[in-house]
Amino acid sequence: MNSGNDYQKRIEEALRDPKNLGELAGADAVGTAGSAACGDMIRLWIKFKEQGGKKVVDKATFQSFGCETAIAVASLATEMIRGKTAEEVLALSAEQLAPELGPLPPVKIHCTQLVESALHSALLPQSEPVSAPAPVAAAPSLLENITQPAVPSGKLKVILLEDDQNVS
Repeated sequence: MNSGNDYQKRIEEALRDPKNLGELAGADAVGTAGSAACGDMIRLWIKFKEQGGKKVVDKATFQSFGCETAIAVASLATEMIRGKTAEEVLALSAEQLAPELGPLPPVKIHCTQLVESALHSALLPQSEPVSAPAPVAAAPSLLENITQPAVPSGKLKVILLEDDQNVS
């Protein structure tokens, strides 16, 4: 069996029952990362709890517009970071976020980097000592961010393209 088939089997296993999909109400931190090169986007929500005198991740969830690998990595990473402090999560490298998947093909390494970037987006403000994080109020969903018009005030410019093919 070649390594491509092994990789695909590991991805399929991770996708069979993805964990922590969707928004997390009352999240303490939200982070988003995207790749213009491949079009993948990940948004992570993180909720903390007090445990043993430390603020640790209680729950993390995600939304993804991306390939199977990005979804699998995000699912595994949200499970892995539970019980860790923000500093411990930030110390994880992209390669450490989904060890169950094994080495990824070079064209898929960006998926772990995308999840790492979303974690950094969410946690860098939280890594500073604070007494209690303020809950993130009504953060727009990833879908809302994508579907909102890029043109202010609803003004839209339509450009008609000429059809190069002659249709009979």
